[in-house]
Amino acid sequence: MDIGVTLRNMGPQSTVEVMVSGAKAAEGLGFESIWITDHIAIPPDDAEGSGGRYLDPLVTLAFLAGQTSSIKLGTGVLILPYRPALPTVKQIATLQELSRERLLLGVGIGWMDAEFRALGIDRHRRGAISDELLEFLNRCFENDTVTVNGQPFLFKPRPAKPPVYVGGAAPHALERAARLGDGWLPMAGSAEGLRETIARYRDRTEALGRPRGLVTVMSGVPLDDADAGRRALDAFRALDIERLVCGLRYDTADEYQRQLEALANLC
Repeated sequence: MDIGVTLRNMGPQSTVEVMVSGAKAAEGLGFESIWITDHIAIPPDDAEGSGGRYLDPLVTLAFLAGQTSSIKLGTGVLILPYRPALPTVKQIATLQELSRERLLLGVGIGWMDAEFRALGIDRHRRGAISDELLEFLNRCFENDTVTVNGQPFLFKPRPAKPPVYVGGAAPHALERAARLGDGWLPMAGSAEGLRETIARYRDRTEALGRPRGLVTVMSGVPLDDADAGRRALDAFRALDIERLVCGLRYDTADEYQRQLEALANLC
């Protein structure tokens, strides 16, 4: 099981200095990946913790790709219905190319009403819009020439498609992940209760004749109690998942470094 870590691209921690320091520290300590999140239009009455400051995830990961050399770069998650299909898939392909194929593409359908209103998008269509974008993304990465709106065009660069992890809960996210993604990306407070849902997801990929579904779990791990932290990690390993992304809370680069070191000692 690989271990990834979150890196805050929001709030006062999202300065160039703190993010670059954090990404380099995570890479230096041998963590497999760093993961950032996505919000585009936070309303004033829902800005606690971030102040409404969020850096765009694809631009941020492109920047961090230039500051690192080997650590993988994850979106946890990119909200698909917020974005137009063709420019978004072009950005994804460009980031995958320029990062030397280090992108891990977590995607989701979104939930915040205010953001959908700000974008003028019908929230009730978010599932359908996401499915259409995923279908388009898969087509683009499978073909040099793609047709959209009756117009063929060359989809280049066309690096290897980044693995696509569909975030969300059962049943809809499981079905979307099985049909259109490469993996499932649940958020969980602990490993307890995940085994049955993971089995359902993998049974569905098998029924569809698709490759065995990958699973990346986003969760916290106790860092102030080494025994509890190791038990938590062992419980996730027992699920036979590909990766655990550990959520970290911090205010400064030094605090982030200390949490990374504590997690590394548990591993």
